[in-house]
Amino acid sequence: MGAAIAQEETLTAADRCDRCGARAYMRVTLPGGGELLFCGHHGHAHKDALTAADASIQDESQTLSSSTPATAPDGEH
Repeated sequence: MGAAIAQEETLTAADRCDRCGARAYMRVTLPGGGELLFCGHHGHAHKDALTAADASIQDESQTLSSSTPATAPDGEH
């Protein structure tokens, strides 16, 4: 069936990855209850297994590419 997209509150800078402590961009609700928070790196590393387990995944990692410039503006080095 695959993972459902959870409709939950937006993650904030206060939400931290349960694996490494970085800012969380993914909230995972397990089928039996319980919640895990992951940074983009760890969330994507475990996404296939979580999907196979029918976990509900709220993925906000797309905000990483839209809110963080890849390079400094001209004149800022």
